[in-house]
Amino acid sequence: MAKKNEWKSQSVKELEAAVRELDRELFYLKNELATQKKIEKPHLLKAKRKEKARILTILTQKNKEKEAV
Repeated sequence: MAKKNEWKSQSVKELEAAVRELDRELFYLKNELATQKKIEKPHLLKAKRKEKARILTILTQKNKEKEAV
């Protein structure tokens, strides 16, 4: 939960950078899975996808607040 509060206090640019970084990490994990047919820490795929979704949700909320004002 601490990350959620941290993300809410960050700017839109910082959140977008975090999404890009998660995309990069997901790409490397998926690439490792495709080439080696095995990942050392398979739980990271699901965790990274959920983290990305949470950040995107916060970005959407911030954009809606911005439009309402």
